[in-house]
Amino acid sequence: MGRKRTPGLRNRGGIWHIEKQILGQKIHESTGTSYLETAELILARRIEEIRQANVFGIRTKRISRDAATKFLVENMHLASIGDYALHLKQVEPYIGDLSLDKVHLGTLQPFIEARQKQGIKTQSINLALGCVRRILNLAARLWRDEHGLTHRP
Repeated sequence: MGRKRTPGLRNRGGIWHIEKQILGQKIHESTGTSYLETAELILARRIEEIRQANVFGIRTKRISRDAATKFLVENMHLASIGDYALHLKQVEPYIGDLSLDKVHLGTLQPFIEARQKQGIKTQSINLALGCVRRILNLAARLWRDEHGLTHRP
């Protein structure tokens, strides 16, 4: 006899996706896994994050990769969007998985040193750092509401 599937999880193309409404908030995102047990744990974590935010006002940690994606999507009209995308692609391996509150000069130092060892000019490194600075400022000033930078695609 088979095990019942957790409500809110749907298998699409071998990957489990969350499709659920929690406390009036719709969640539609990929779990990124093909294992049901892992997907159930991810769903439970997301439910707890939303509950914490609604009941206690605790804001969830935002990942810098999500902020970079939001920035690129919102600024597709810019002529320099290709340059921004390139800079973010270069910085992503160093800070992509960090929460926004963990991104600072200390966490960017390995990126700076690696680029210097590659012989990249200081101005090019500073352009990439400026892009990161812009995203951090937007996240701190404009994307503070719970609906601005909430769910990962």
